[in-house]
Parts: sequence; structure tokens; C-alpha cells
Amino acid sequence: MESPTRSGRFILLAALAYALILAGVVTLNGGPLTLAVPLVVYLFATLVHRAPQIKVSAIRSINAEVLPQGEPLEVTVRITNEGQDLEEVMIEDPLPRGLSVERGQTRLLTSLPHGASYQMKYIVRGPRGSFSFNEIRVSASDHLGVLRDQAVVPARGRIVYLPEVTRLRKVAIRPQRTHGHFGPIPSRQAGLGVDFYGLREYQMGDPRRWINWRASARHNQEIFVNQFEQERIADVGIILDARQQSNVLLPGDKSLFEYSVQATGSLSEALVNDGNRVALLIYGYGMERTFRGYGKVQQERILYALGQARTGHNFALESLGFLPTRFFPAGSQIVMVSPLMNGDIQALSQLRSCGYDLLVVSPDPVDFESRELGIQGSIAWELAHLERTLLLRKL
Repeated sequence: MESPTRSGRFILLAALAYALILAGVVTLNGGPLTLAVPLVVYLFATLVHRAPQIKVSAIRSINAEVLPQGEPLEVTVRITNEGQDLEEVMIEDPLPRGLSVERGQTRLLTSLPHGASYQMKYIVRGPRGSFSFNEIRVSASDHLGVLRDQAVVPARGRIVYLPEVTRLRKVAIRPQRTHGHFGPIPSRQAGLGVDFYGLREYQMGDPRRWINWRASARHNQEIFVNQFEQERIADVGIILDARQQSNVLLPGDKSLFEYSVQATGSLSEALVNDGNRVALLIYGYGMERTFRGYGKVQQERILYALGQARTGHNFALESLGFLPTRFFPAGSQIVMVSPLMNGDIQALSQLRSCGYDLLVVSPDPVDFESRELGIQGSIAWELAHLERTLLLRKL
């Protein structure tokens, strides 16, 4: 709770009364003193009949803590007066930055007798991100509106808007190392499968449909059968570049990073649906990790992490050369989602030299900025596009 606050009106009236009294004493004139008497009585009445101290409690309830981007969310706040009667009270619920009210009010003027409760409901929408509600601001004033008592009541709540996900048919990867479970990835080993892998001599018990009659016809005493490539699942690590210097932010809160987040969510869903063991690393302000896992629960973990992802600057993580490669198993598949900067090519080469198979998904900052600003076809756009093309060719 905060102590009673003297509003600007109270200070102005007190200063005016003090000036009149001082003028009357200095000039030995009773006129200013006479004019000061009503002001002093008015201020005294204000202090005597000021609003009582605010003693209220607040409970916040949210109908969903995790929901898709742009979905409406109902927020309910119940305020209960545990102190004396409050005849004129202002209740305000500050919204986190980025949320907008679709229906209802977050500020109201009402009265709260002792023990009474008031329930405030409103519906908000928001973009992808994490939003925290912290407090309710309550203020009460006297009948004359001169003194105002203010209080900050904790009423915490948190919501996470998940990113939009585009359904992908299949993400073609072929890492060096796979697991023993059946899946969609060629394992570079002979076994049960559908794709031709090679030939070997016939062994007792091999199905007749595997016999390669053309190859066997070239040899007098030997029969050859077809071998097929086994299809397995793999470890996949997705790295989302959240460095502030690699992002493009335009007026109207339009950010290239949002496209990177959407691409990461779509890739993770496709890879998880194929049965792979997927991990996520958000690299920027810090290193936020989602450890490897399978199935629908793992996809929910990844989307939850992406819902809270934000760009940031960290001098220790300015370069991709500081990526924690031990987070990913040796020989696994790494998917890098990054707009790419000039100094990133060497770091990606180091990942390849460590034995990782690398897939780069790079949102185009030149195209994004030129489309939003309408400068396609200009000389500046041509030069930026040429520089971008040369950067990609280095890969």
C-alpha cells in the first residue's frame, strides 16, 4: 500500500493560503488574512473527511494461459474491499505492452462498501509472445477531490501466445547417424526398406521376390538379391538465431524475427511428426534450450519456448562461433534458421567440420525490407540483393 497522496489541487490551495497569510502578516493588512480563512477551513475539512486507507485484495483469473496467436482471451479481476467504505474509488488494470482490449474496460470508477466485491471482465488479443500481469492500481479520493489515496495490489497472471505454424509435407534430411527405430530417413545401411541400396549373394531364406534375375544371369553359379536401404529416425537440433543485430525491425512493430519463429515452428512440427528426436536452441540474448524429445508433448514444449522467444544483444554471443555444439549429438542433423550475417559462414563451416549435417533456412532481410518499404527495383535494392546472393553462394 502507498501512503495518501496530496494531489496538485491540495498543494495549490495550500500554497495560495500560505501566500495570503504571509502577505497579510507582512503588510499588516487584514484583507489577505480574511481571504485565507475560507481556504484554511476548506483544507482542514479535507484532512478531516479524507478517504480512508485503502485495504483491498484482488484475484485474477485467466481462461487460458497458453493459446494460439491472435486468439481472444478473457481476463477476470475480482476486487474485494477489506477496509472501510470507499465511496469513490478508481480501479485500473494496466495492460502489458502489446495486448489490445477487444471488449470490456480495464478502468472504472465505482464505490466499494466494506466487504463488497466488484468483478471486472474484459477480452484481449495479442501477437506472439509472453505477457505478464503484475498489479491492480486502486485510488480513492474524498468528496471534494483534493486528497487521493493510492494503492498497488498484486494480482499476477501470465499468458503465452504461441506462433502460427504452417503445415509442411516433409523435410528431406539425411544425417550420418540415425537410431534403430523405423522412420522416414535413409540410414545408409542395408536392411528392410523400399529404396535400392545394392546387391549381395543369395542366402538361404531370402524371399524369391528379392532375386535380381538380370544380375544373376551374368554369372553361372551365383544368384544375387537386391538390398534395400533401411529407413530410421534421427536426432535433429534446430537453432533459432535471436541475435538483435541480425534482425530487421520496421515501423509498426514489423519484425523479420517473427518469420524466423514461424519457420522454426513449422520445421519442428514436420520433423517431430516424422518420429525424429528434436531439440531447440534459441541463440541471442542468452541460450535457451529445449532438450531432445519425441511426440506431441515435445512439439508443445518447442512451441511454448518459441512463444517466449525474443531478440536481444549479448556481447559474448555476437558470433555463431560460440554455439554449444555439445548440446547436439555427434553426427546429428542441425537446422539453422537465421537471416545470416557476413561473419556467420565460418561458424557454419566449423559445424560441418565437426561432423554435423547442416540445413540452413534463411529468411531474406533484403526482400522483407524492400517489400515493406516499397523500394524494389531501385539501385540500393539491386546492390543489397547482389550482396545477399554472394553471401549465400559462399555456403
